[in-house]
Amino acid sequence: MKSNFLLLTIICSTLFFSCKSDKKTETTFEYEEVIEEKPNYIEITTKSMEFFAPDTIPSGWNTFKYNNQSNETHFFLLDKYPAGKTVENAITDIAPVFEEGMDLINEGKPEEGFAAFGKLPAWFGEIVFSGGSGLIAPKHTAITTVNLKPGYYIMECYVKMPNGKFHTLMGMAKPLVVTEQDSGNEPPSPTVNIILSGEDGITYDKGITKGKQIFSVFVKDQKPHENFIWHDINLVKLSESASEEALEKWMDWSDPKGLITPVPSGVTFLGGVNDMPAGSKGYFYANLEPGKYAFISEVPNSKEKRLFKIFEVIN
Repeated sequence: MKSNFLLLTIICSTLFFSCKSDKKTETTFEYEEVIEEKPNYIEITTKSMEFFAPDTIPSGWNTFKYNNQSNETHFFLLDKYPAGKTVENAITDIAPVFEEGMDLINEGKPEEGFAAFGKLPAWFGEIVFSGGSGLIAPKHTAITTVNLKPGYYIMECYVKMPNGKFHTLMGMAKPLVVTEQDSGNEPPSPTVNIILSGEDGITYDKGITKGKQIFSVFVKDQKPHENFIWHDINLVKLSESASEEALEKWMDWSDPKGLITPVPSGVTFLGGVNDMPAGSKGYFYANLEPGKYAFISEVPNSKEKRLFKIFEVIN
């Protein structure tokens, strides 16, 4: 049985994971633009507040192509549920507690809100967050590769509506069964290797250049942060007018204005890898144009923790 602190971490890391904000952009990064040879991939599509995706997939390495055709930023997180628990349990046992806590936080009562999360069932602490895409802007495609164990999962996005309601509660929670049959896939060959650590921050092994990139992400360690969320990694393109301070604040869901539509001005999310346990490895793809970018985790005070790294891609 995990500690109450970790339980809250998992709490805030489970029903949140359902979406991520909104912003129209001029460029759509198509899957074929990133890699010439298509691996076997699993297609997911969002047109509004839903996931169109298979009900069953094989275990092992799987590459997901997430087509965000909606007008809002989203993501998907894969939550591995303990045996015997299903989406029905999430609706009856978890969603009401989570909604109560968030309503109190939005009312300016954070202590009462976090206390409400203590009503979550004990089995909630057994959920394993197993990766997924980072935040992806409207009309963009995120490509992510993760290794999944057999079991019952829920695919979710917990970006907030303008009224503060999580996308998860608006329909972005879909069951997914991962079978015993192995996919037979191998992980891709990365162009850049990233290490993600709560102690050391985000580090990578070489300069990042324009064009097609496959980023590997190794989670060296994992821990809950002040908002109970584990560190993940998101790739962001920043315009000249984008505010780094606004982006850092927006990435903290526990702020009433955090993870809420719309995203900060001048910010375009391009995917990444969602929460995974320590020792896990995932991959994400991008086709980079010259400009200013950042890697950022969904945690408070990310710059101080070296979990917010700005970099330039030159011509």
